[in-house]
Order: sequence, then structure tokens, then C-alpha cells
Amino acid sequence: MSKTYPSDVFDLHPILESDTIGVAQLDCCKVLLMNDSNYPWLILVPQRPGLRELHDLKPEDLYLTTSELVKCSEAVENIFSPDKINIGLLGNQVPQLHIHVIARFTVDPAWPKPVWGQVPVLPYMTKDIDERVGLLRGALLS
Repeated sequence: MSKTYPSDVFDLHPILESDTIGVAQLDCCKVLLMNDSNYPWLILVPQRPGLRELHDLKPEDLYLTTSELVKCSEAVENIFSPDKINIGLLGNQVPQLHIHVIARFTVDPAWPKPVWGQVPVLPYMTKDIDERVGLLRGALLS
């Protein structure tokens, strides 16, 4: 089993807290929007303390997380019609278990390379956040 955080209480990692915008709370996962308007980019964080790796999830939480991942992927596809959806679990910068769901387009600034480190982050304009979050929240909570 992986090393866990010392806390028995779920706390969102500070980097995720500072780099994202809250979208929705599902049964297991908190859904966040990466504050980078270069790409429609969701992050799912299972709200269980001490998780670092996918295999750290209890079987019932793994099922819920997978179902919620599919729901997020479908929402991204239906709203944004991307050429490809990238799904990844990395954790090199943020050890807390989290899953990236990134809509990719052949015309996006990093295509066909990974999104990380290719171009500067372009935070959402304040006026665009409510619309983007509203679309995603509506799709995820319906």
C-alpha cells in the first residue's frame, strides 16, 4: 500500500486548491476546473483522506470514481466536442490522488504534445468562469 497523508480528514492539496475552480461535488469525487483557459480541463479528486494511488481506493470507491470519471468524460465530450480526451493520473507535482480529464483539439496550443509545460497558463477571465462552470455543473448534476 502507498504512503498516505498523516491526516484522517480529507483536505484538498494546496496546489489543487490554488490552481482550480470548484465545479461540483459528486458521490465520491470533487470535480474541479483547472484555471487554464487554453484547454477545457477537469480534475477529479476522490474525497477520501490519505489517497496517493488509484489502488489505494476501496473497491466501492474505485467503482464510484470510475463511474464519475466516465460521467466527466462524457460531459466534456458533449459540451466541447474535442478531437480527443486525455485522461491521466500523474502526481509528480501533487501527490494527492487526482485524475485529469482534458479536452484536446488539433488546434490547441500544445497539440499533439502533452499540455504540461508547453505554453503559459492562461487563467479564465472572471466573466467566463460562471458560464464555463455552469455548463459543466449542469451536465454533471443532471
